[in-house]
Amino acid sequence: MELRVLGCSGGIGTHLRTTSLLINNDILIDAGTGLGDLSLDEMETIRHVFLTHSHLDHLTGLPLMIDSIFDRITTPVTLHAQPLTMQAVQKHIFNNVIWPDFSTLPSRAKPVLRYEVMEPGSICKIGDVSFESIPVNHVVPAIGYCVSSPTGTFAFSGDSSTNDTFWNGLNKQPRLDVLIVETAFTNEDHPLSQQAGHYCPRTLGEDLKKLKHEPKIYLSHHKPGAETIIFAECRESIPDRELESLRSGQRIQL
Repeated sequence: MELRVLGCSGGIGTHLRTTSLLINNDILIDAGTGLGDLSLDEMETIRHVFLTHSHLDHLTGLPLMIDSIFDRITTPVTLHAQPLTMQAVQKHIFNNVIWPDFSTLPSRAKPVLRYEVMEPGSICKIGDVSFESIPVNHVVPAIGYCVSSPTGTFAFSGDSSTNDTFWNGLNKQPRLDVLIVETAFTNEDHPLSQQAGHYCPRTLGEDLKKLKHEPKIYLSHHKPGAETIIFAECRESIPDRELESLRSGQRIQL
């Protein structure tokens, strides 16, 4: 299994792209601005998109991608999301006001986009890759994913703050090779991080004590301009774990 990081920043700017992870060339977790760096041919191969939640930085590339490949595909792209996220996307994005409802185009019988609701805690298998959705704690309903294949397992927190559900879910896994977890704010901005439903280094360090596995940990979703401070504070708060900052364009083999 190959994981390609299209975007992992908490905002935009030169060389900064928001969250989107490509798995084996045909599956996305989230569809932020990083999706826009793919060629049309690369986008054309995508058949599944798993959303963590309904915030714009995690889905802004989705409607534009569907429009771009509209006349290039003959089988629909399947959008997987928990019920409240799916409702938000249908009501506020693909509503024929903000963007066309591609679940009815070019026809209801043969749309280019189809919806598949994924209840929190459920598992969806695509080929030999399994996606387990695990509830997390954010300001809107949100989930993380544990993604398993015969060659390895990784987990992605999506956007989250202090919780037990994600860590308990990961502890039930037989293995965990890689963990991608957000750390959006510095410790100085701890009150804001709580209000926004995100980790800062101190709160992430406290939650990582709940994890029984020893994966390699990649930190993501840093606020633009604060990346160096956030990573240094994570090093201080999490001295006993292997840490690395996630980078756009990075490829991880599992």
